[in-house]
Amino acid sequence: MDENKELTRGERLRKDLAYERKNGYDRVEPEELEAMEAYCTGYRQFLDAGKTERECVDRAVALAEAAGFRAYQRGMELKPGDKIYQANRGKALMLAVIGREKLDQGVCIGAAHIDSPRLDLKQNPLYEADELGFFKTHYYGGIRKYQWVTIPLELHGVIVLKNGQSVRVSVGNGEGDPLFTIDDLLPHLASDQSKKPLHEAISGESLNILIGSRPLRDDEGKDRVKISILELLNRKYGMSEEDFISAELCAVPAFPARDVGFDRSLIGAYGHDDRVCAYASLAALLQVTMPRRTAVCMLADKEEIGSEGVSGMQSAAFDAFMADLCAGQNVPLRACYEKSFCLSADVTAAYDPNFAEVYEKRNSAFVNYGMGLCKYTGSRGKSGASDASAEVVAYARRVLDEAGVIWQMAELGKVDQGGGGTVAAYMARRNIDTLDAGVPVLSMHSPFETVGKLDCYMTFKGMKAMYEA
Repeated sequence: MDENKELTRGERLRKDLAYERKNGYDRVEPEELEAMEAYCTGYRQFLDAGKTERECVDRAVALAEAAGFRAYQRGMELKPGDKIYQANRGKALMLAVIGREKLDQGVCIGAAHIDSPRLDLKQNPLYEADELGFFKTHYYGGIRKYQWVTIPLELHGVIVLKNGQSVRVSVGNGEGDPLFTIDDLLPHLASDQSKKPLHEAISGESLNILIGSRPLRDDEGKDRVKISILELLNRKYGMSEEDFISAELCAVPAFPARDVGFDRSLIGAYGHDDRVCAYASLAALLQVTMPRRTAVCMLADKEEIGSEGVSGMQSAAFDAFMADLCAGQNVPLRACYEKSFCLSADVTAAYDPNFAEVYEKRNSAFVNYGMGLCKYTGSRGKSGASDASAEVVAYARRVLDEAGVIWQMAELGKVDQGGGGTVAAYMARRNIDTLDAGVPVLSMHSPFETVGKLDCYMTFKGMKAMYEA
């Protein structure tokens, strides 16, 4: 429209009062597109290096140390601008950049989780059936089981031997590594299976990973394939079958993070939920130098199973870390919390026109419309949600707009359709004002999720704006 043209009354009212969402590519400055691509390259590298929460912590610590962060020790003297981190049992991570103001003025927190749905090995997983070797699994988090059969799988984790020695395992993502898979029925014999509802066609107990078929030579005993596999494992890791009892091993999709689409505008990978927001929270903090309020990044474990356990958001580990920082300034922890703000950085569902019937379009997040803000998550009647106040949402709007962040409001599908949760409720329980925000995801919780590059970059930009607000 010609800016010199006099607007009609209706046009003026629509311009001044109506709310209209626009595709981010119609709003982003062209010079930002190069920065977006550079950021997404780093994100893909983070995904490929971190297939489990332990590997994510390792990668995050390496990036943090390269950016000048140092390991925090209780009682360490800190001054504004200091950069510190503390790992929780190698499976969760807390980082902070000390601000100019005392902690009695609160902190700004970016909280995300680094665990993703997967297939955990049971504690007694190895068996042989009709001269084929298998691992028994127990799925972790909310998966659609039929999506995990007949795809290539990698094996990651740690084995702790009886003598206490810890051995890392990573098979499938190295050059020339073997892969694993789960069998499914051929269509010629699947008529009975095909009559079952989708959630019953593949059972949890049938998610058994094929791991070998070559029997031990010159042996007349039973389970020759199993014994042959044990010999290989013993040779490589020094383990016996009993050592599976004290192991944390899991199967994850053997898909590297890749650009998707002719225009390369999307990223497909395993683990976007929630590593896309975890990386945004981390990468943003690494660029913070001297914030007004202390900036804190929390990368938690166990969100996919309720944030339980010593490495989850419900544990006291985060409180202990914050209490130690407060003790160094003689500030009560409760005084810090009550003036703090948290962005619970977690993904939301992206509107998919192929399944439009489960979305409420007016209040759904769209790919390429920017960082998605969720006032509440939960299910149906907002069950399990923290439900941010109007004041908190207005504050986030103001900060993001002033920083030039493209954002949108989002809900996770129709009211009665389902729902989901984040760590927001556990931050709010600590008397911390909390708002959910993150990247819209297509095919969430599948082995190969899809996100828009623009949304990834805007979430990073939004996290940085909040840390520095």
